[in-house]
Amino acid sequence: QVQLVESGGGLVQAGGSLRLSCAASGPTFSGYTMGWFRQAPGKEREFVVAINWRVGSTLYAGSVKGRFTISRDNVKNTVDLQMNSLKLEDTAVYYCAANPRGGLITGRYNYDYWGQGTQVTVSS
Repeated sequence: QVQLVESGGGLVQAGGSLRLSCAASGPTFSGYTMGWFRQAPGKEREFVVAINWRVGSTLYAGSVKGRFTISRDNVKNTVDLQMNSLKLEDTAVYYCAANPRGGLITGRYNYDYWGQGTQVTVSS
Protein backbone atom coordinates (compact mmCIF):
# COMPACT_ATOMS: atom_id res chain seq x y z
CA GLN A 1 0.00 0.00 0.00
CA VAL A 2 1.41 3.35 -1.05
CA GLN A 3 1.35 6.10 1.55
CA LEU A 4 2.39 9.68 1.00
CA VAL A 5 2.81 12.17 3.83
CA GLU A 6 3.59 15.82 3.17
CA SER A 7 5.27 18.20 5.58
CA GLY A 8 6.88 21.61 5.59
CA GLY A 9 4.01 23.92 4.81
CA GLY A 10 3.48 27.18 6.63
CA LEU A 11 3.21 30.94 6.43
CA VAL A 12 5.85 32.92 4.60
CA GLN A 13 6.17 36.46 3.28
CA ALA A 14 6.21 37.14 -0.41
CA GLY A 15 9.70 36.68 -1.78
CA GLY A 16 10.54 34.10 0.85
CA SER A 17 11.21 30.38 0.63
CA LEU A 18 9.72 27.14 1.89
CA ARG A 19 10.71 23.52 1.48
CA LEU A 20 8.06 20.84 1.31
CA SER A 21 8.80 17.18 1.78
CA CYS A 22 6.83 14.09 0.81
CA ALA A 23 7.66 10.87 2.65
CA ALA A 24 6.72 7.88 0.50
CA SER A 25 6.24 4.36 1.80
CA GLY A 26 5.12 1.15 0.15
CA PRO A 27 6.59 -0.66 -2.85
CA THR A 28 9.72 0.40 -4.68
CA PHE A 29 9.14 3.69 -6.42
CA SER A 30 11.77 3.32 -9.12
CA GLY A 31 9.18 3.09 -11.89
CA TYR A 32 6.96 5.82 -10.54
CA THR A 33 6.46 9.43 -11.42
CA MET A 34 6.05 11.63 -8.37
CA GLY A 35 4.22 14.90 -8.64
CA TRP A 36 3.28 17.98 -6.69
CA PHE A 37 -0.08 19.59 -7.24
CA ARG A 38 -1.74 22.52 -5.53
CA GLN A 39 -5.25 23.72 -4.96
CA ALA A 40 -6.21 27.27 -4.04
CA PRO A 41 -9.63 28.07 -2.57
CA GLY A 42 -12.31 27.98 -5.23
CA LYS A 43 -9.94 26.69 -7.90
CA GLU A 44 -9.21 23.37 -9.52
CA ARG A 45 -6.27 21.31 -8.38
CA GLU A 46 -3.39 22.16 -10.70
CA PHE A 47 -0.14 20.55 -11.69
CA VAL A 48 3.04 22.06 -10.27
CA VAL A 49 5.91 19.71 -11.05
CA ALA A 50 6.71 16.03 -11.65
CA ILE A 51 9.83 13.88 -11.44
CA ASN A 52 10.57 10.44 -12.79
CA TRP A 53 11.95 8.60 -9.80
CA ARG A 54 14.38 6.38 -11.67
CA VAL A 55 16.05 8.81 -14.07
CA GLY A 56 15.30 12.08 -12.31
CA SER A 57 13.85 13.86 -15.32
CA THR A 58 11.49 16.68 -14.43
CA LEU A 59 8.61 18.73 -15.79
CA TYR A 60 7.55 22.07 -14.34
CA ALA A 61 4.47 24.18 -14.76
CA GLY A 62 5.30 27.49 -16.39
CA SER A 63 4.11 29.45 -13.38
CA VAL A 64 6.78 27.94 -11.11
CA LYS A 65 9.64 27.25 -13.48
CA GLY A 66 12.81 28.92 -12.30
CA ARG A 67 11.46 29.38 -8.77
CA PHE A 68 10.63 25.84 -7.63
CA THR A 69 12.92 22.81 -7.64
CA ILE A 70 11.91 19.20 -7.16
CA SER A 71 14.30 16.52 -5.97
CA ARG A 72 14.12 12.96 -4.71
CA ASP A 73 16.19 11.04 -2.20
CA ASN A 74 16.43 7.35 -3.04
CA VAL A 75 17.69 6.44 0.42
CA LYS A 76 15.13 8.33 2.48
CA ASN A 77 12.32 7.74 -0.03
CA THR A 78 11.37 11.39 -0.01
CA VAL A 79 10.46 13.88 -2.69
CA ASP A 80 11.16 17.50 -1.81
CA LEU A 81 9.92 20.73 -3.30
CA GLN A 82 12.10 23.77 -2.75
CA MET A 83 10.04 26.90 -3.32
CA ASN A 84 11.85 30.23 -3.72
CA SER A 85 10.67 33.72 -4.58
CA LEU A 86 7.20 32.87 -3.38
CA LYS A 87 4.30 34.95 -4.62
CA LEU A 88 0.85 35.60 -3.21
CA GLU A 89 -0.61 33.42 -5.94
CA ASP A 90 1.39 30.43 -4.70
CA THR A 91 -0.94 30.24 -1.70
CA ALA A 92 -2.65 26.85 -1.80
CA VAL A 93 -2.80 23.40 -0.30
CA TYR A 94 0.05 21.43 -1.82
CA TYR A 95 -0.37 17.72 -2.50
CA CYS A 96 2.17 15.02 -3.22
CA ALA A 97 1.01 12.38 -5.70
CA ALA A 98 2.32 9.16 -7.24
CA ASN A 99 1.77 7.71 -10.69
CA PRO A 100 2.85 4.04 -10.84
CA ARG A 101 2.94 3.99 -14.63
CA GLY A 102 5.73 6.53 -14.93
CA GLY A 103 5.97 9.24 -17.54
CA LEU A 104 6.02 12.97 -16.91
CA ILE A 105 2.29 13.56 -16.97
CA THR A 106 0.49 16.67 -15.79
CA GLY A 107 -3.07 15.35 -15.60
CA ARG A 108 -4.19 14.79 -12.04
CA TYR A 109 -6.27 11.76 -12.94
CA ASN A 110 -3.13 9.87 -13.94
CA TYR A 111 -1.95 9.89 -10.34
CA ASP A 112 -3.33 7.05 -8.26
CA TYR A 113 -2.03 7.96 -4.83
CA TRP A 114 -2.25 11.22 -2.91
CA GLY A 115 -1.09 12.66 0.35
CA GLN A 116 -3.32 14.61 2.69
CA GLY A 117 -1.90 17.97 1.65
CA THR A 118 -0.02 20.74 3.40
CA GLN A 119 -1.03 24.40 3.52
CA VAL A 120 1.25 27.06 2.08
CA THR A 121 0.25 30.65 2.73
CA VAL A 122 2.17 33.55 1.22
CA SER A 123 1.50 36.94 2.78
CA SER A 124 2.27 40.43 1.55
